Amino acid sequence: MILHGGLVALRRQGFWRGALITGPSGAGKSDLALRALAAGFRLAADDRTLVWMSGGALYGRAPEPLADLIEVRGLGILRETALPFAEIALLAECVSGAAAIERMPEPEQIVIAEAPIPKLRIDPFEASAPAKLRRAIEYLGAAE
Repeated sequence: MILHGGLVALRRQGFWRGALITGPSGAGKSDLALRALAAGFRLAADDRTLVWMSGGALYGRAPEPLADLIEVRGLGILRETALPFAEIALLAECVSGAAAIERMPEPEQIVIAEAPIPKLRIDPFEASAPAKLRRAIEYLGAAE
């Protein structure tokens, strides 16, 4: 299945574990992915992510025509060497402004391809957004 969203990942416990960044068009998905790359993440997919289940885990990669590409608003489509795939440890839903995010939210999950994964609401333009993604992968999306 192909989902509208990007996937950025960190190497954790010997595996690439990542955040599937979703939200409406223009919500800041690619901007957040670009800032995450500057903070040490690796790109797996931008704009569209092919997802599948294997061994009880959810994985994603870029569809072939979009592999190794990222959209940078104001610059266009640029080459960015991407991972061949990464485990999807959590879903980061881009929302507009801090008012859309609870200060102390109850844990949320979403089911994608029969896999329950943690869901995080994030303001993609907030300066701390890449750091929040890192912490969420380390704590919410940690492998058992």
